[in-house]
Amino acid sequence: MSWMAWTPQTAIFFACIGIALGAMTAWELLSPTRARKGFLPIATTRGDRFFISLLSAAFIHMAWLAAADGMLYVAAAISVAWAAAVMRRG
Repeated sequence: MSWMAWTPQTAIFFACIGIALGAMTAWELLSPTRARKGFLPIATTRGDRFFISLLSAAFIHMAWLAAADGMLYVAAAISVAWAAAVMRRG
């Protein structure tokens, strides 16, 4: 694993993604979801909306890095707000 720079922040990020995936799996097993249509142009399940919010967060961060220097806290806040909207109303 010497090719990857494992900083504490990177480890925390991937641990949080793993925990979220585990929680989503447990939630799906306890309460199966049905596809529903929200503001997204397709019918989605909880897992679909979670995946869309993860991809969106990556694109939001890349766009932020292209437009501004540093201060990723702002991009993270935008990503969390967007993810909450997608998960709730998407």
